[in-house]
Amino acid sequence: MVARRFALVISVIALALTAGCEKKVEDDRPATSRAFPRADRPVSKLGETGFSSEAKRDSFQEAKTVMDLAGIGKGMSIADIGAGEGYYTVRLATRVGKDGRVLAQDIDANAVRDLGLRVERERLDNVSIKLGAEDDPRLPSASFDRVMLVHMYHEVGEPYAFLWRLRPSLRRGGRVVVVDVDRPTDKHGIPPALLFCEFEAVGFRLTSFVRKPEVQGYFAQFEAAGPAPAPAAIRPCRMTGGAPVASE
Repeated sequence: MVARRFALVISVIALALTAGCEKKVEDDRPATSRAFPRADRPVSKLGETGFSSEAKRDSFQEAKTVMDLAGIGKGMSIADIGAGEGYYTVRLATRVGKDGRVLAQDIDANAVRDLGLRVERERLDNVSIKLGAEDDPRLPSASFDRVMLVHMYHEVGEPYAFLWRLRPSLRRGGRVVVVDVDRPTDKHGIPPALLFCEFEAVGFRLTSFVRKPEVQGYFAQFEAAGPAPAPAAIRPCRMTGGAPVASE
């Protein structure tokens, strides 16, 4: 009997020590992202700020094709997120004209500096420059007819925080445009089904999708649908059997 009690005491002590040794898993993400779900996908490393040479992209009529698909015209207000060296920025500035506005944003301070110099050199008076953050595009509210995410969304490490904070920047009838490549997210692309799932999780609805060689991938366009969910209510997309599903 004494031996059994002794063995029970030892077992309890062992369990207590084991529990004490277990370390609490801490959220290592930026404090500004922790209210949002973690993305269940790898993220491509930040690449060069130029996706391809501008002459090559123009030979495919990439920017013209994307702007036509997005319905961009004179007098519109556009945000170019992940603007890099400004391939889209300068062409958007011409398309929207003197009565339109383009906000070029990037999270790379050097890219923002260099793009600012280009804007000054080319005298693009309808363009402004802004430094963003990985989980926050830092856009003014109710300001844009289109928000452009061209060959950059796969590099966003906190998609739910990013999209949730982007949403209020749209004007009534505004759209978010994504141009990307159908391949794994750690290979500088994102499968369309995963893209749709992540946008839907934050309250967006797909309005257009087309694959085109001119854009070196696919074109997708989204609109806000209903009220935005609270961060804690967002159901993140989980990769199951190679296909994304919203978690319970």
